[in-house]
Amino acid sequence: MGRARRFQWPLLLLWAAAAGPGTGQEVQTENVTVAEGGVAEITCRLHQYDGSIVVIQNPARQTLFFNGTRALKDERFQLEEFSPRRVRIRLSDARLEDEGGYFCQLYTEDTHHQIATLTVLVAPENPVVEVREQAVEGGEVELSCLVPRSRPAAVLRWYRDRKELKGVSSGQENGKVWSVASTVRFRVDRKDDGGIVICEAQNQALPSGHSKQTQYVLDVQYSPTARIHASQAVVREGDTLVLTCAVTGNPRPNQIRWNRGNESLPERAEAVGETLTLPGLASADNGTYTCEAANKHGHARALYVLVVYDPGAVVEAQTSVPYAIVGGILALLVFLIICVLVGMVWCSVRQKGSYLTHEASGLDEQGEAREAFLNGSDGHKRKEEFFI
Repeated sequence: MGRARRFQWPLLLLWAAAAGPGTGQEVQTENVTVAEGGVAEITCRLHQYDGSIVVIQNPARQTLFFNGTRALKDERFQLEEFSPRRVRIRLSDARLEDEGGYFCQLYTEDTHHQIATLTVLVAPENPVVEVREQAVEGGEVELSCLVPRSRPAAVLRWYRDRKELKGVSSGQENGKVWSVASTVRFRVDRKDDGGIVICEAQNQALPSGHSKQTQYVLDVQYSPTARIHASQAVVREGDTLVLTCAVTGNPRPNQIRWNRGNESLPERAEAVGETLTLPGLASADNGTYTCEAANKHGHARALYVLVVYDPGAVVEAQTSVPYAIVGGILALLVFLIICVLVGMVWCSVRQKGSYLTHEASGLDEQGEAREAFLNGSDGHKRKEEFFI
């Protein structure tokens, strides 16, 4: 944001007049407000001026100009105009010690003067933002914002993601200036790492709509994460596979370890930092590969299962498939035929057994009928015939 732009404040008018008795001469002054480092104009207006002596003095009552002639060797004060109507001097690079009452004196039979009051404001410098302690995900961060010098006391505000945060401000007056501080606290997560928090300072010494801002980049520490990316989806015998372990974490893990289950890495493997290169792949390289990373906040591990594609084995397996299908169909047909034959035999045996049973039953009935015919029965005279 840089140093405040120098400018001249609008004049706050306070008119006063002094007149010599019987002469009608008058002198009038205007109060002036200026920002530190800016330019101020101090004006004495003369009415019915007759050529009397006019003297302008600083707050220490040192004479700056005597009837238009420089009296004090301070090049910051320049006489801009000396006429029967007004005397105007210009002060550049205004300082706090320049503040006070400037005397416009008109010497007639009696000495009369009026005072033009100069007020110097101090614009805030760029705020200084500091963190109390290292921020860790899941915890709170406390930021402080300090403006060591301003007049009047600067108003401090916090912003995050274009939203204002509620801070706690305090101030201390040091002579003519104020030292102002503000603190703010909020919870943070890993997604907040790299986020921007702004402390803004404003007071009347700055042009309307302007402010001094300092941006603070959040540094949130968190445990690592890991994920393995393969250079190709399908790997064949003889191919070269490159595995990359994508790691995040703050602080960033500076060491990454590669392993293959309970086995050692293939002799041809080249592990350099985040990458593992496996040239001339073979089925013996199959297995579960892992990358591990750690920082002081935690540990992360990622897995990759390697299966090397063997074109020869696939062709052999594809060739053997039709014979297996035909064999299966034949076996099914033989099983069905056997089932049909067994069913037919069972039905035949079942029918024969039923016939013999009925035949035996018929013979029993025939014997009973014959006995009834020969012996007769009490109460029955007629002849009964039985047909079998």
